[in-house]
Amino acid sequence: MLKPARSKPKEKDPEGRMPLADHLRELRNRLAKAMLAVTIASVAAAFYSQELMHLLASPVTACEKGVLETGGKCATIVYTDLLSPFTTTVKVVMMAGIIASCPVWFYQLWAFVAPGLHRNEKKYTYYFAAAAVPLFAAGAYLAFVVMPVSMKVLLSITPDTAANFLEVDKILDFAVRMVLIFGFSFELPLLLIMLNAAGVVTGRRMAGWWRGVVMGIFVFGAVATPSTDPLGMVALAGPIIVLYFMAVGFSILNDKRRARNNPDAELDDDEASDLDLTPGDIGEIESVPASRVLPEQAHGSRSERLNGYDDVT
Repeated sequence: MLKPARSKPKEKDPEGRMPLADHLRELRNRLAKAMLAVTIASVAAAFYSQELMHLLASPVTACEKGVLETGGKCATIVYTDLLSPFTTTVKVVMMAGIIASCPVWFYQLWAFVAPGLHRNEKKYTYYFAAAAVPLFAAGAYLAFVVMPVSMKVLLSITPDTAANFLEVDKILDFAVRMVLIFGFSFELPLLLIMLNAAGVVTGRRMAGWWRGVVMGIFVFGAVATPSTDPLGMVALAGPIIVLYFMAVGFSILNDKRRARNNPDAELDDDEASDLDLTPGDIGEIESVPASRVLPEQAHGSRSERLNGYDDVT
């Protein structure tokens, strides 16, 4: 009995081209793997839900002697709904699962986009991805450092006759916003370096923007930080300004390196063209024949002039 011949596997296009159906199928597989990784990490984080809740609530100064005995300078964490403990735990577990599985779903995203990139683009993407993770982690760590101080400053404004009861959902939202804002803000210098590497903006031009950039960073720090206190604004704006000037310095060095490798990089197309300015020999110059001299205009009648010339003006 003859066995059916096996079909040969399709060879991949070296440039990453494929039909639309194959693109959709690839996207579905990548999303399924990413969701599976998030689910597994979330299930593992569920066993440490109490520790995660304690970590998120640690920036809040808890009242140990009673709410009114401390003059309102502390807070009591409460649940205001019957389902709040369950929904809050699910949020914390899901957030921990997304963060813990970020290497997996980030790789899936990269594997979906990478086939369409050139070799140089892939090389730069590796560098930027390797730098993005530490920058975001540094911003998140700074957020956890700033949060306890910011909460103490905000709670210190409470009158002595009042008490603070903070919902767990509010604390969770506050912590997530602080981590995301600080983390993504630290990616600004990386974005500037990417624009410089792509040739969109030069380091000298970025250096000329420093006054407006510094002012904009302080305004952003005042608006973006959920605590609205000056400490949080300075804690967010200060490191970003330092990273901005580091990005400017890196871009200036990159422009100098690019100019050394290509001296015509900053010239226009007509200025960069090679012109042959070598003078030729006089004997080789072809002489231009003199134009024929038209015959003198006859002084006869108009009819005679028309018959004597082909062109009459």
